[in-house]
Amino acid sequence: MSLTLVTPPAIEPVSLTELKDHLRIDSGELADALSVEQTILAGSHVIALAYSLVGAAVDVLGYSILVILAAGTCGGTVDVKLQDSPDNITWTDVTGGAFATVTPANDETAYELAYAGSKRYLRAVATVAGAASEFGVSLILRAPVSLEDVLLSGLITAAREYCEQRQNRVYITQTWELALDDWPDVIQVPLPPLQTVDKIEYYGSDGVMLPVLDPLTYQVDERGYKARVAPVYGQHWPTIPLRSLAGVVVTFTAGYGLLASTMPERIRTAIKMLAGHMYEHREATDIKEVREVAFAVNALLGLDAVGVL
Repeated sequence: MSLTLVTPPAIEPVSLTELKDHLRIDSGELADALSVEQTILAGSHVIALAYSLVGAAVDVLGYSILVILAAGTCGGTVDVKLQDSPDNITWTDVTGGAFATVTPANDETAYELAYAGSKRYLRAVATVAGAASEFGVSLILRAPVSLEDVLLSGLITAAREYCEQRQNRVYITQTWELALDDWPDVIQVPLPPLQTVDKIEYYGSDGVMLPVLDPLTYQVDERGYKARVAPVYGQHWPTIPLRSLAGVVVTFTAGYGLLASTMPERIRTAIKMLAGHMYEHREATDIKEVREVAFAVNALLGLDAVGVL
């Protein structure tokens, strides 16, 4: 049996800002901690019905966000709301993310909304009715910047990989290939939690890939720590001779979800603690400076650890 990562996680379960807060690190300078991005450029915007004026997507993961609607002279009415997305493809309205309607009676004003969501991308969409109106929507992003951001980001990834291996799990959605030399009675899929078995391929003794197995011929049991795959009643695995190595390849998607908020908080806590431990003890050269992984990290990870197949 062998495992190959096909699609890595799109994000880390702990953001750089969260680790800095855990370590109490910040730049100390307001200018270094803030940046501004525009989603709807400031200017005169013509009539746009049913939120058809769509702003640019801004990557906001790991930041504290304040959204500013700066209204100039409005000839009609302007309605602006926020939408967020985990992948810059599927967008949903942000709960409580609509600004008050701007009219000629309350224009020439700046309006503010805080974004407290956990998705990666944020944008504004607008309806302009009656006549052209002047406005723009900007995002103020707060995330302290330090000279060690690259190091800290690497430690987050290293800590997440350690925790995943310690638990024999994966966290943020990933795609993997499980290669088997032959058909077992029941295929045990490692690295829970399983989301889907995407396909099962197999190769003949000549090494040529045969048609992908019909998903109607097998069933998936997701109960328990390790998902299981077996033929449905009356079916069986193909009996054709397989190539001697990796004759069967199962592609599957696993993980708690696309967002950090889908993970158990105890695991995110363990990742922050471990990354902090590695940051504080990164230069151990003397026996007196060597530290084992914090007991609390292993205690937290032990709660959901899965045995190796």
